[in-house]
Amino acid sequence: MLDLGAISEFPIGASSSDVSAAFDSANSLPVIVAQAVVVFGDKTDEGKLIKALAPAWYEIIKLLKDNPAAAFDIPHWKWEEIIAGAYERRGFDRVTLTPRSGDFGRDVIAEKTGWGCVRFIDQVKAYRPGHLVTAEEVRALGHVMHADQRANKGVVTTTSDFAPKISDDPLIKPFLPTRIELINGQELLARLVALGQSKVTW
Repeated sequence: MLDLGAISEFPIGASSSDVSAAFDSANSLPVIVAQAVVVFGDKTDEGKLIKALAPAWYEIIKLLKDNPAAAFDIPHWKWEEIIAGAYERRGFDRVTLTPRSGDFGRDVIAEKTGWGCVRFIDQVKAYRPGHLVTAEEVRALGHVMHADQRANKGVVTTTSDFAPKISDDPLIKPFLPTRIELINGQELLARLVALGQSKVTW
């Protein structure tokens, strides 16, 4: 049995090869879950700012590429960190991971400042196969965006999928995809793999 208590977090300067070697030797998902995937910066009234990605973020992406089913064994709170890291990797200037409670329906807030500034709100639904995101859950995002009037776009990201014909819902369809974007597990994996492998430009 893996002794998680014996595993300490890798220092920020640890190389990707060092982390890979440790993960390969243990060959266990709990090893990854035990590591920090992002480096936190300052706290704000909305949550914690993401300062940088930790090496473990890339290792999780490699694991998911080789074994997509592992997505369903990653806790919800860890998925929120992974998604926040993805926005950081994508080049957003300010990424906030909100508290696990009292987040007002916002798990991740990603902002691009300056010319063409944007503010995204992402709701992360770490669901198992067969647990589909409902139309009611997506509609609720509209209320969240109404409350956060600085938000330009809302995103629902799930490890599972969405209810059938959800994009035809009359209260959802007019907002797709410019105001509301739906990312299912297959699309999520594709985006994460692309972010993990390629040089990111805005």
